[in-house]
Amino acid sequence: MRKKAHGVDHYENFPVASFLCPPALRPAIMAIYWFARTADDLADEGDAAPTARLADLAAYRTDLAACAEGQPTSARWAAVFTPLRSVIEQHSLPVDLLADLLSAFEQDVSKTRYASQAELLDYCRRSANPVGRLLLHLYHVSDAPSLAQSDCVCTALQLINFWQDLGIDIPRGRIYLPADGFAQHGVDEVQLLQRKVNPATTALVAANLGWATTLMQRGAPLVKKVPGRAGWELRLVVQGGLRIAEKIELLKFATLQQRPKLNAWDGAVMVWRALRM
Repeated sequence: MRKKAHGVDHYENFPVASFLCPPALRPAIMAIYWFARTADDLADEGDAAPTARLADLAAYRTDLAACAEGQPTSARWAAVFTPLRSVIEQHSLPVDLLADLLSAFEQDVSKTRYASQAELLDYCRRSANPVGRLLLHLYHVSDAPSLAQSDCVCTALQLINFWQDLGIDIPRGRIYLPADGFAQHGVDEVQLLQRKVNPATTALVAANLGWATTLMQRGAPLVKKVPGRAGWELRLVVQGGLRIAEKIELLKFATLQQRPKLNAWDGAVMVWRALRM
């Protein structure tokens, strides 16, 4: 479940071969992780111009296509595509989901505003949901209700991360809050760019957080469908997202200026709540 962040740690909620992960699936999960992490770096890290980033992502996409077809890839990302090739072959991995991730990274390079919830959901469909579906594929969970619940969890994680990181993203010129909700709360883009915390902006953040939390609760029953230790890992992922949402609320939704973080106590709370699920 992809958690988009900026800086060194891009996939904090991605279950990267934790002790709860079945050992037989750790190589596959790591291969997917490094595919996504490397593409995210191409889109986000360093000082490259947008044209250079898009060119790199296009070359990365070419390598993905070659990898999926069993053809030679470039030497540039051999550490990514060599293990990924084995995973695609061993698990019949849906390559279209990997391509969806790339399309979202490409969008990150050029799109910095979202006019509506529908636009943002389309982004999450490609930036977050594929990770959940890829993991479910590894666990042989493929029924339509489970996939829909996975999409809810992954989209909710992405949205909660956006509302957590408003004070980081907006100075970088990215506003993920859907513009179609601004007028309802008396907010304009200038207030957001100035990171003003006032009743209007906090109401806007609160409304969007409520939307994300509802999605998470809608997807939470998935934890009982994922087998074994993976189901427990998913419980912790869900509780992690809900705990961040709770901490945003405790900050009175002032994430334009403050970024809540999880600490050791939060970890204990998450474990307790995961057990109660």
